[in-house]
Amino acid sequence: MSEIFMYSFNAVMPILLLALLGYFLKVIGFADEAFFKKANKLVFKVFLPVLLYMNIYRIDSLLQINWSCILYCAVSIFLLCGIGYAITKIFFKNRRQFGVITQCTFRSNYAIIGIPLAETLGGAEAVAFASVLSAVSIPIFNILAVLLLSHYAEDESASGIKETVKKTLKNPLIIGVFLGVLTVFIRNILPIDDSGEIVFSIERDLPFLFDSLNSVSKSASPLALIVLGARFDFSAVSGLKKQIFTATFMRLVFAPAFGIGLAVALSRLTAFLNLTTTEFPALVSLYATPVAVSSAVMTGEIGGDEQLAGQLVVWTSLVSMITMFIIIFVLKSLSLV
Repeated sequence: MSEIFMYSFNAVMPILLLALLGYFLKVIGFADEAFFKKANKLVFKVFLPVLLYMNIYRIDSLLQINWSCILYCAVSIFLLCGIGYAITKIFFKNRRQFGVITQCTFRSNYAIIGIPLAETLGGAEAVAFASVLSAVSIPIFNILAVLLLSHYAEDESASGIKETVKKTLKNPLIIGVFLGVLTVFIRNILPIDDSGEIVFSIERDLPFLFDSLNSVSKSASPLALIVLGARFDFSAVSGLKKQIFTATFMRLVFAPAFGIGLAVALSRLTAFLNLTTTEFPALVSLYATPVAVSSAVMTGEIGGDEQLAGQLVVWTSLVSMITMFIIIFVLKSLSLV
């Protein structure tokens, strides 16, 4: 039991400590808000795309990927969106909050917290699968969020579906994943030389480029978590307690119980899902992590309740340190991670 406790503790604490470091640096005035905004842009546009690319680069073949699990995750995101939308419509009346609470139900902080968590839980194979899953989950997150927020925005001129798709395809994370998949595909069709090696390899023939990309990828997760902590804002939550509690419960309790619980049931009762310790870390990352930091920025740009969206980033990030520990502890006890 103590080993399981320490495994869960060691999985969560690095995330918490790096986020606390970022918050501490902001509190003592080491860097101002403008610095952290630029750092956040650097992480989003450079460091995380390179991290995703390198994770996928390490996959030997796309045939190794559990595509039934990818399909399950895609469908489950739509289901969570529908459930979150129904709950929101029943219990709340403010239109500007509908999209904010609904997106909190299905949209996780998969890139910043999920990817490093998957690596901690399952190693190289798990993070490779998690990176491929990001090619499906991140576009779905963005498209659903923009559609919901636009529908209930103050600004009726908000972007339509074509603009949403266009922005999604330009998403640096999607580009990083696409280039990684393309690299693996090309590598698998290259001819083999007499020694049994492919005729060209970035790692072997361009070591300076490979080492540079590898160094950037290793810096991505720590920097992303530090910036996340620096963006914590414990402003007044007066009048938003019910919304914060509901959305946090849906994101950190209902979503993992639904997504992971259903996956376990399907894997044991049907032949559709065959899940191993390679896939479960990605499921934890997809369903159990807090709402995406970018959700608050997107809400403000489109015209939703930006104050509520910002509070949900803060509170789901904090509470997730407890809920993720419990979820990992349970899954480790069942030998699923």
